[in-house]
Amino acid sequence: MGKDLSTREENYSEWYNELVVKADLAEHSAVKGCMVIKPYGYAIWEKMQQALDKMFKDTGHVNAYFPLFIPKSFFSKEASHVEGFAKECAVVTHYRLKNAEDGSGIVVDETAKLDEELIIRPTSETIIWNTYKGWIQSYRDLPLLINQWANVVRWEMRTRLFLRTTEFLWQEGHTAHATSQEAIEETEKMLDVYSTFAEKWMAIPVIRGTKTPNERFAGAIETYCIEALMQDGKALQAGTSHFLGQNFAKAFEVKFASKEGKQDFVWATSWGVSTRLMGALVMSHSDDKGLVLPPKLAPFQVVIVPIYKGEDQLAQISAVVLKMKKAMEAKGISVKYDDRDTQRPGWKFAEYELKGVPVRIAIGGRDLENGTVEVARRDTLEKETLQQADIENKIEHLLEQMQDNLFQKAMAMRETKTYQADTYEEFKNILEKTPGFVMAHWDGSAETEQKIKEETKATIRCIPLNNKQEAGKCIYSGKPSTQRVVFAKAY
Repeated sequence: MGKDLSTREENYSEWYNELVVKADLAEHSAVKGCMVIKPYGYAIWEKMQQALDKMFKDTGHVNAYFPLFIPKSFFSKEASHVEGFAKECAVVTHYRLKNAEDGSGIVVDETAKLDEELIIRPTSETIIWNTYKGWIQSYRDLPLLINQWANVVRWEMRTRLFLRTTEFLWQEGHTAHATSQEAIEETEKMLDVYSTFAEKWMAIPVIRGTKTPNERFAGAIETYCIEALMQDGKALQAGTSHFLGQNFAKAFEVKFASKEGKQDFVWATSWGVSTRLMGALVMSHSDDKGLVLPPKLAPFQVVIVPIYKGEDQLAQISAVVLKMKKAMEAKGISVKYDDRDTQRPGWKFAEYELKGVPVRIAIGGRDLENGTVEVARRDTLEKETLQQADIENKIEHLLEQMQDNLFQKAMAMRETKTYQADTYEEFKNILEKTPGFVMAHWDGSAETEQKIKEETKATIRCIPLNNKQEAGKCIYSGKPSTQRVVFAKAY
């Protein structure tokens, strides 16, 4: 089944595109630039949602929902915000169609032009801050800690499934606080939530840091991010958390009365992750045979395939399997028993390998006699014969081991693809021949950053938090620098 998949070595980009489609995660839709997330792909996204949603609620947040449409005038209230998103916005100008008089089809009814054009949300700061104005009067109304799960639209010319599509799914948190200190603490706390999720659930190691002014979210004072490295040596921004200061509060007149009775503008944050994480998951762990999923995010963690001759033997195998399945499910392990007679066992093996199911158990006639099963793990492709007795504990332990192994493997890969460059020549050479994270000195100027980006396509991914301070010279300008920053080409 997975035999005709391009290899990562041949063409990493093709390999990714084919894998997303062949593993039944998503497909291109009739609408250019948009995707259909298929049930198997959506099941993984749901697992991500459930884990993150619990983490948000455990840190005191609640969910709400705000409109898809944003009046154009709201957008122009925060200057850098509108400038940052202007080129990506989809705008609704009319609200009615009518049949053409000459029978040539449907035309927009010119009389049904909207009084004010509406923007389909690329992000919800403006509509949310306009709403918060009515919700916040006093310090008693703070902090306001709200998240929404939604879809957003950012018009894209070049699209790739999950990584960059015109419409995508995400969550966006928007919080209001009485002091800047509280807002900064919130921004950092949510970055911790994201990095914990990436490392403990997705098994992807991340660098936590802040963006340069050039790379900040439009309208933010500080953007914190987590950066992951994919197997091809390209970086992927896996989540961002923004300290917005009082910019949006001032633009939308969101004030509160302090304990002392003084009027002040609230302090704001916003933070989000999207279905881009699906792309990160595929590219971090998968191999030339197909998907490799971390057990915590796999739609089902174990698949059991019977190998039998005749209905009687299948009935005997099924009786044993159902007991094992029940014991594993009691441990919280999700199990699929595939006893379909429409496909041969070999076909099923290839199918589940392609789909990245963590553990495959095969059981045949001889296993019935010996009280055994054959267990294959997807991460290392190793097989072993185990006794059926106590199988639920063995599998539970194996899944934990696999989750950890995937993280360690990704960590080792990142370490081998992290380099130091002290000269511009060395820097360009690394990016050309062995791409990865390049730790290099930068003089702190936007101009140098822009020149490096134009000449090499590499951007400063982040300035790591608690970064080691060391005197050095900027690789580009030769000016003094106090620390190395993380450069990479990125998705």
